[in-house]
Amino acid sequence: MKLSLKTKGRRFGAGDPEVMMDINTTPLIDVMLVLLVMLIITIPIQLHAVNLEMPVGTPPASNIKPEKVQIDIDENSTVYWQGLPVSAAELEEKMNVVSTMNPQPEVHIRPNKNCQYAVFANVLSSSKRKGLGKMAVIGHEQFVQ
Repeated sequence: MKLSLKTKGRRFGAGDPEVMMDINTTPLIDVMLVLLVMLIITIPIQLHAVNLEMPVGTPPASNIKPEKVQIDIDENSTVYWQGLPVSAAELEEKMNVVSTMNPQPEVHIRPNKNCQYAVFANVLSSSKRKGLGKMAVIGHEQFVQ
């Protein structure tokens, strides 16, 4: 009877370790890493290049040289067309004529460092409105400090 008294208070398996309810994720992570490495190895290498088919041979020589139109803006914000002072209306009219020429002449704008920016911006916007595509600002190195 002594034996039965000692075992009466104990539950069955109380001394055994508890059952784990969590999943062991270490093998799952290992398999996923191996699959990731295999995927990276099998992806083809992407080249950062653009393939262009360039024409072979020399281009035909162009005997037609485009005319150059010089627009100057002095320190008093006076606009000059080919060395002659012009008003805003005359500038618009001359740009209309130049925009219809074929080939379109190159327009070189040379502003003075001390001219008003509004005058320079007006010349640029007028040239854009008129459809002049060959524009260049000459003498920009004077603005670099």
